[in-house]
Amino acid sequence: MIHISGLVFEYPGHRALHGVSLAVEAGAITALVGPNGAGKTTLLRCMAALETPYAGQVTIDGLDTRESPRAIHARLGYLPDFFGLYDALSVRRCLHYAARAHGIGPREAAGAVEAAASRVGLADRMEQLAGALSRGLRQRLAIAQSIVHRPAVLLLDEPAAGLDPQARRDLSQLLLSLKADGMTLVVSSHILAELEDYSDRMIIVDKGSIAGGEAIILKETARAQLRIVLALPRGGLKEFLLRQNGLTVREAGDVQAILTLEGGLSERAALLAALVRDGFAVASFSEDVRNLEDVYFAQVGHGDGKVYR
Repeated sequence: MIHISGLVFEYPGHRALHGVSLAVEAGAITALVGPNGAGKTTLLRCMAALETPYAGQVTIDGLDTRESPRAIHARLGYLPDFFGLYDALSVRRCLHYAARAHGIGPREAAGAVEAAASRVGLADRMEQLAGALSRGLRQRLAIAQSIVHRPAVLLLDEPAAGLDPQARRDLSQLLLSLKADGMTLVVSSHILAELEDYSDRMIIVDKGSIAGGEAIILKETARAQLRIVLALPRGGLKEFLLRQNGLTVREAGDVQAILTLEGGLSERAALLAALVRDGFAVASFSEDVRNLEDVYFAQVGHGDGKVYR
């Protein structure tokens, strides 16, 4: 969906991006992480066709950001770290203005406004002034403005900054629902904990470069990574698992095993049933999701502790 090749961006006296090359997979939520000043916002603005790079290329859905910025804006939503709302306008009027600014005709705008408000849970606040909304609801309105034109790609820069725990959880659920609708999301943050619940992939930006050179896979939809823990040690666990279809044993001992399994919930249920039938005392059978903090420090080292949970 998004392809970046040799991207270089310079501010006066400072090079912010050093030949960045990466690909963002369609239909996934990609976390863009790194310390403050690493180049995350600059990279997002280049993706959004809001900055012209010194060198390199960014394409979104096959369109070059230099050659077709307006066409890209029609396919893309962007929420900056510091966003503005018209506080004197109602939620409905804010969304109507955003819809018309994105080129939606007057006849279609009303339906687009209702759909966007419903999508972010603001359908019951349409006549409330934007200036009277809480911080979390203002964030929802800003996201609604970014998706009112039904973009294929949504870029979010520090979307959870300043939100309370409940508002952060609501934001996570909203982003997952947008992904379920087929949207591709890139979410930037320097706080790993807020990305852990919904990110499929992680791109680490460190001093203007991509650590490791590519996105790191955290979750796979078609292949679940599972951890099996036994209540009592028993030999033969690895041999038993190797006889099963559709799975790959990553590591196994007498107490626990980590494996990848093809398929969905029914395949997991069948494997668990087979383990129990064979007499294995299964104490835990769960997804083994990679911890963002562990993955981050495995790539960049402990450094100076600029990324916080």
